[in-house]
Amino acid sequence: MYEQSITLLNKAVADEMAAAHQYMYFHFHCEDQGYKLLSLLFERTAIEEMRHVELCAERILFLGGEVEMTASAAVEKIHDVKAMLEMARKMEQGSIRDYNKWANECSVNADSGSRKVFEGLVADEERHYSQYDLEMEKIKKFGEQYLALQSIEGSKGAPASAE
Repeated sequence: MYEQSITLLNKAVADEMAAAHQYMYFHFHCEDQGYKLLSLLFERTAIEEMRHVELCAERILFLGGEVEMTASAAVEKIHDVKAMLEMARKMEQGSIRDYNKWANECSVNADSGSRKVFEGLVADEERHYSQYDLEMEKIKKFGEQYLALQSIEGSKGAPASAE
């Protein structure tokens, strides 16, 4: 009865796992480049994406399905911060589009529980998009100076090395 919902929820699991992997990759590289604040944004978002995997998995199990734990895409090796943010925005836009569509499909199939899961995911992904969009706007407004400030601000909290 809920096969379609289980299929859609497993697609979401795969997309959320791919997003978590990509954002952790961005987190590591932003940290390495000295962009502590952007690094933390990517890390927090990756953790939220893993929570989304958990929500979808819980719903799949409730519906009697099997959770498929395979990411939908490989990590793209991007080191440029602006390209990272642009990719993140595109990923979030895709998730918003898909989850809205899937919420409607679940509703048509009389599965309001899965519809609510997807609607909650839409709200989170819209917030993620807004955060990445704001960072892109700051880079456009302030240019490379914004990234330099990120680096300086991040280094203020760095502990002195022990000699």
